[in-house]
Amino acid sequence: MNASPTTGPTTGPTTGPTRWPWWPSPLVSALLFVTWPLLNQSWSLGQLLAGLALAWAIPWWADRLRSERPRIGRPGVIARLGLTVLKDIVTSNVEVARLILGPEQRIRPAFVWLPLSISDAHGIVVLAGIITMTPGTLSADVSPDRRHLLIHAFNVDDEAALVATIKARYEAPLMEIFGS
Repeated sequence: MNASPTTGPTTGPTTGPTRWPWWPSPLVSALLFVTWPLLNQSWSLGQLLAGLALAWAIPWWADRLRSERPRIGRPGVIARLGLTVLKDIVTSNVEVARLILGPEQRIRPAFVWLPLSISDAHGIVVLAGIITMTPGTLSADVSPDRRHLLIHAFNVDDEAALVATIKARYEAPLMEIFGS
């Protein structure tokens, strides 16, 4: 019996990614199962059963809300992007601290519209998250057509340089990862 891309595996070849209808997100289920007893500070049978029930119910229910599935590739690019983001978080922390401890007139906050080349919704969300995690910048809005991202920056010396940096350091690798 064959499975459709949305119903999950049975025996035989499938036409899409392997999916399990009763466990739509096994990794999330495993994390929920382990996290529940940790949060309750009890590994009793009751807590384990409650964790198992939540590990099944939450991903199963949430899977029905998802309209698009991410297509993620290029593990080497993911690793490089992760290292770039970590480095930028550290250097941005130092830069923001230097600006806060210095004269206030040196700080020039601004809202900047970033034109997006990436079209994948998941990639846009990851880009917005990276920008928000980096000290001194915050993703504020996405245009309804998903073609621009509004960013608030703590200090903007050159708007074009900020846009070029974000596009080169974050958006370009995300386009490779999400294939858009």
